[in-house]
Parts: sequence; structure tokens; C-alpha cells
Amino acid sequence: MRMKCVGLAAAAGLLALTAGAARAQTAAEMTFFVASAGSGKGADLGGLAGADAICQRLAQAVGAGGKTWRAYLSTQAAGGTPAVNARDRIGAGPWRNAKGAVVASSVADLHGGAANLTKQTALNEKGEPVNGRGDTPNMHDILTGSQADGTAFGPGEDRTCGNYTKSGAEGAVMLGHHDRSGLDDSAAAKSWNTSHLSRGGCSQDALKSTGGAGLLYCFASN
Repeated sequence: MRMKCVGLAAAAGLLALTAGAARAQTAAEMTFFVASAGSGKGADLGGLAGADAICQRLAQAVGAGGKTWRAYLSTQAAGGTPAVNARDRIGAGPWRNAKGAVVASSVADLHGGAANLTKQTALNEKGEPVNGRGDTPNMHDILTGSQADGTAFGPGEDRTCGNYTKSGAEGAVMLGHHDRSGLDDSAAAKSWNTSHLSRGGCSQDALKSTGGAGLLYCFASN
């Protein structure tokens, strides 16, 4: 009986090691995820550097920190500083989620009809689905500050919450829906990166009011 128990324990240990190795391999191959958490301060991410740090930290926590991670965010020209396009920050692809599914093979595919971004594929860094329409709470509004082609908005009306430094009642940020589907009534509602502006400002509560939580898209740029 003792030998049988030892054998079962050894088998269980081997399965655990195998599962752990599989998770580590998947993490090593992951090049895209929806951040499981934002800054907690609405659209104030500490600028692009702060947003990138969120992506890097979350990737590191699941064993994927060996890559350079970038938040999919554009900034607007301000104070003599030129605009930054989200599409220029994220490398060339292809990008795979935590389960190994390809969400896009190239920058062109990502911003065209070949993008494979849905609730089933836009997983967080842990390989978990992110709440969308029909879930409580709904968190499908993802910060992008970008136009549909991944470029920045022109200077003037705020589309980036002061380039991700505001968390009050002023300003607005462009949001995308990670849970898009063919069931939506309008083309805008189907966009993973350009669905609508935040309403009521840039605070965490303002983002929650339209179905968000201040989450980001994170891409490995190398």
C-alpha cells in the first residue's frame, strides 16, 4: 500500500512539473495580453512610461518579463513634443495570447479585417478572459487614445486624458472594445481600438461608468 501511495505521489509530482513547464513555455511565447489591472487612477498612467511599466510588471509576474512590453497607446502633440502613434510602438508581430492563439500576424493585419481580437482571444496575462458586456462588472472599455489605424489624434481636443496624466473630471480618452462581435449594431461598437470616448472625465469612476476599469492592451515589441 505504501509503495502504491509513493507511486501516486510521484505521478502527481510529475504531472505538476509537466504542467508547470507547459505554463512556462506558454508564457515565454506570449506576445499580447489585456492588462489585468491598470494604474487604479483612471486614465492617469504616468504617461507612456508608466503605462509600459504596468505591462512589463504584469508580464514579469507570469514569467514573460524577458521581452520588452509596450502599452498600445497613442499620444497627442503638446508643448513642442510630437505625437506618438500606438502602431509604431509595438513591433512587427506576430502576436500571440497566453493560450498561443495568434491575434494578428502584422501591424497591417492588426488594423485591418484580419485582426483576431474578440472576448475569446483578448485574454489577460494569466490566460483568463476579461469581463465584457453581460458580465458584472463590465470592463470592455480599453484605453487606446488612438484612431482606427493606430495613429494619434491631432492636437486640440483631448483624446488621451492629457497624454495619460489626468484622473479628474476634465479631459477624455478614446476607448476600444476587447469583446467585439458581429452582433453589434454599428461599426464603431465593433472596434477594438476606437469605439467611443470616455464620458465624465478621466477618473476611475468615469471609466467605470461606461464599462471600463482603466485597462490596457500590452504588446511585446521584440
